[in-house]
Amino acid sequence: MQWTRDDRPRRITLISTGGTIASRWQGTGYAADASGDDVLATSALPEGVTVEVVDLFNVNSSRMTSARQLTLLRAVHTALADPGVDGVVVTHGTDTLEESAFFLDLHHADPRPVVFTGAQRPLGTGDGDGPGNVYDALQVAASVRDLGVLVVFDGRVHAARGTVKTQTLAADAFADPSESSIGKVGFGSVDIRRSPDRPTPLPLPTAAVEDLPRVDVVMHHSDGDPLFLNTSVAAGARGVVLVGTGAGNATPDIAEAVGAAVAQGTLVALSTRVPAGPVAELYTGGGAVDLVAAGAVPAGTLRAGQARMAVLATLLSDVGPERRPALLHSLLNGPTRPEPALTASGSRFNGAS
Repeated sequence: MQWTRDDRPRRITLISTGGTIASRWQGTGYAADASGDDVLATSALPEGVTVEVVDLFNVNSSRMTSARQLTLLRAVHTALADPGVDGVVVTHGTDTLEESAFFLDLHHADPRPVVFTGAQRPLGTGDGDGPGNVYDALQVAASVRDLGVLVVFDGRVHAARGTVKTQTLAADAFADPSESSIGKVGFGSVDIRRSPDRPTPLPLPTAAVEDLPRVDVVMHHSDGDPLFLNTSVAAGARGVVLVGTGAGNATPDIAEAVGAAVAQGTLVALSTRVPAGPVAELYTGGGAVDLVAAGAVPAGTLRAGQARMAVLATLLSDVGPERRPALLHSLLNGPTRPEPALTASGSRFNGAS
């Protein structure tokens, strides 16, 4: 469908959080120090759009924390409590944008859009991409509804779920490696090809920012052993994302450690270090078959950063411990999808070890 705005004026709240889009040269490198007004001043505004700026914080996004992400979630809800606001744009650093956008999407029940954008080139550079990205994000925020949280970058519109940073420096920095973008923006219109698949949104968390649970990420590799998983649990992690090889595989020792962690009440999600494709229960011998049997929750096509946010959101929800694995499964995998096709032997197979 093609979204074009009517002539009604639109009010957009722009929440500035820092990142490259707000970064200037500091003598030895770039760091975020520009205000939201400074960022907005570099961009033209779509016709009929007025913008109110909220300077929430100003950090390089590698310094993003769960506490800041919860603060951002609440700031967006505060902005949307004003019925006169038509949408929200969040300017954010690209390193952790995928995590913040997905966390907000898990809690976003409003039909009005929240649109994340940023830049790959710093503020004020001659070939800067920030001004165009801000313009496009404002255009999308002023036009669409019922699409959840979006990422708008380099003329493309992405669903928050599954979208990750795929390029360290290139302008076309974001994609969902397992799915296409949902649309594009340009020449005064927004073309949306499909609606994102989203689970039922969660209520706003009530936890204090200083009381957030620890959630760690542990990656398997050729010499991987349970040391870091056990260390995370011993350090008080209430959730762990295990990043397996292939379709979500590790070793028998790690599967045993997962079982021990789950028995202690630690929530474990299973993702993969492979860029695209789902976690699949194909292999035993410490593979996903054994890891899931030990209590790990497969992450579908979500990668580590977003799987971690789903674990965090589950722990912040008001469901009891016995219901958390089921909730986590729904957040990781979204609406129910068909099972993979069966082979002639009757087993599911869509990958290789």
